[in-house]
Amino acid sequence: MSNIVAIVGRPNVGKSTFFNRLVKQRQAIMDDMPGVTRDRHYGYAEWIGKYFTIIDTGGYVTGSNDKFESQIRKQVEMAVEECVAVIFMVDCQQGLTGYDKEFANIIRRSKKPVFIAANKADTPQKTPLANEFYELGMGEVFPISSENGSGTGELLDELVKIFPSEDEEDPNAGIGKIAILGRPNVGKSSFVNVLLGTDRSIVTDEAGTTRDAIHSRYKMYGNDFILIDTAGIRKKSKLMQDVEFYSVLRSLRALEECDVCIVVIDAERGLESQDVNIISLAQKQGKGIVIMVNKWDLMEKDSKTADKIKKEMLEKIAPMSYVPFIFASALTKQRIFHVMEKAVEVFKNKTKKVPTSALNDALLPEIAHYPPPALKGKLIQIKYITQVSARTPSFAFFCNLPQYVQESYVRFLENRLREKFDFEGVPIRLFFRKK
Repeated sequence: MSNIVAIVGRPNVGKSTFFNRLVKQRQAIMDDMPGVTRDRHYGYAEWIGKYFTIIDTGGYVTGSNDKFESQIRKQVEMAVEECVAVIFMVDCQQGLTGYDKEFANIIRRSKKPVFIAANKADTPQKTPLANEFYELGMGEVFPISSENGSGTGELLDELVKIFPSEDEEDPNAGIGKIAILGRPNVGKSSFVNVLLGTDRSIVTDEAGTTRDAIHSRYKMYGNDFILIDTAGIRKKSKLMQDVEFYSVLRSLRALEECDVCIVVIDAERGLESQDVNIISLAQKQGKGIVIMVNKWDLMEKDSKTADKIKKEMLEKIAPMSYVPFIFASALTKQRIFHVMEKAVEVFKNKTKKVPTSALNDALLPEIAHYPPPALKGKLIQIKYITQVSARTPSFAFFCNLPQYVQESYVRFLENRLREKFDFEGVPIRLFFRKK
């Protein structure tokens, strides 16, 4: 997509609020605390029939106490380099600051068209406060309110005039999504950065560095997916502040919208209760699952260590024996592309359609050889099987007495289905219907 617009400015001027207004959903986390946004955050917007990509960025500062300052600044610079136009957001109520002047000089060097959005002009009385920003000498100043939307139409009218091309509504529509999930500080962002070959997400040793769910297009080795890097999910009792609470909500929403989730686990800490909760949630929602045991390079191991750890983990998530495990290291790049290959396989398994004839030819002889056990003297006869249309592989078994099919026999049929048609990494649903 060539029509890319970056929203930039110092912290807490309303960039994320404006971003959410443009994409028409609460996609970026908003808070009065400065420095909430850290990574580049992409969304899609439309104005008078023109479509464009919008980038939300962290607040640009120098000389602050924020340990993420230099990395946030780098993310902002990358966004300015990538875009075709810049919305430079300033704060009417606070007026022109030294940070605004300093950042204006940096934006000038980019030679990109700049639109100054003087935010927080919420009432007609505050609108004249925007005139102060003409001192920057960067052209027209647009008094706006990210909160109530006033003035945004005039800004967007001028913005779309400079777009070099007509773009499609959402270039990512219909593309498979793979979410990277796990507890804080297990290496999710490092893994995504290695896959993409760029610093898409800020990485530090501090838990909770990633806050928003970061979407990136992954086009490599014939694959085309949306990768979603998420904030670490930890127990509700351990959430320290509102920002972290909303980060976890974004991660859970990423799980809901994805097709396959890669659950990243710290090899040294093993599979903990919160990991099991994430995997169980993915299974309940019918998502494809791959477990990446990260930081494998730090483990003391022999030829049997991987098998032993895998066995222990499978016991903890029983009866989900269909989940694949990959032992990898984002730091040394050991087997990380093997993780993606497995995720692509699982995606194909999840979207697989088995012909009805193949289902009946494979399973009816198995059912004849090992029929459903009789219950209350009633004989159960399964006559016909077909795959039904659903987001998760689902199969309908037509029989005379569906209410008498026992759970142990359901597991038998599921195992035969997996054995015959390879549904590794995917939960499957079985339904029994009256013939």
